[in-house]
Amino acid sequence: MKLIRSTLGLMLCSVGISSAYAANVDIYGRANVSVQSSDDGEGRYSELKSNASRIGFKGSHDLNDDLEVVYQAEFQIDIDGDADDTFTARNQFIGLKGSFGEVLLGKNDSILKQSQGKTDLFSDLNGDIKTLWAGENRLSDTVTYKSPKFNGFQLGVTYMLEDSVDSEDALSIGAFYGDKNLKKSQLYAAIAYDAEVKGFDTFRATVQTKISDVIVGLVIQNQEDIDTGAEMDGVMISAKYTIGASTLKGQYQMADYKGSEKNSGLTAGIDYKLASNTKLYAFYTRFELKTENQDADYLGVGIQYDF
Repeated sequence: MKLIRSTLGLMLCSVGISSAYAANVDIYGRANVSVQSSDDGEGRYSELKSNASRIGFKGSHDLNDDLEVVYQAEFQIDIDGDADDTFTARNQFIGLKGSFGEVLLGKNDSILKQSQGKTDLFSDLNGDIKTLWAGENRLSDTVTYKSPKFNGFQLGVTYMLEDSVDSEDALSIGAFYGDKNLKKSQLYAAIAYDAEVKGFDTFRATVQTKISDVIVGLVIQNQEDIDTGAEMDGVMISAKYTIGASTLKGQYQMADYKGSEKNSGLTAGIDYKLASNTKLYAFYTRFELKTENQDADYLGVGIQYDF
């Protein structure tokens, strides 16, 4: 990781960033790799997976007492070596931040995707909620605005430009309350709506709170396929409980297609913290995919390191 940091630092300097400006750059990343026994419905096999491992840089620069430039460039890294491209783009933007809030231009997670907070306990793994639901979109050609927080409330809008004659504009809006990390508040809640985003109109409501020592989350979603009119109602429930260095986690997700079949997914897992930035984990995920007339399951152990 030291080599990566040094290499990126030299790259930044080589494109003409001044020493004072480069000093404000925060280089960060995540290495997340698992060894798995997987069955996608056609037979079991073993695999090594790089689960959205990433590296990036971000920072800000004060323009005056009331205004600053903010920027981020993040890339997904294929640690297991399976992908054709070692690096692929994640969130990459530049914008302005001040008393008015924040405006960002570039590639970014939609407001609806951001609204789930941290209720998806198995994000980036096979149990990720994007397996059964639409709405987990990282959108190009976007303008995103987030208001300042007022008594814990915040508003957000993502506007995706059409970018060509044959395309359509799209909109993702939402309202947030509380702290998604549950450190500054005991409750996190959000509602969000996608209009014509990636072929779907989607509504999502999210709540997460701490009851005694258990953190529980609930997400309700309705989505409609714009082309076919097919609708889906979904529910996801998650819970985790920490005992010393270990965290027990469980999650259930359902997708009920109106007039058709129900799909469901169940994941259980455990994290063991080796340090504040390093953990070992194990998980088991099982999907019952009635719409595809097949089941799938995944058993894995892995390591995650944040820097």
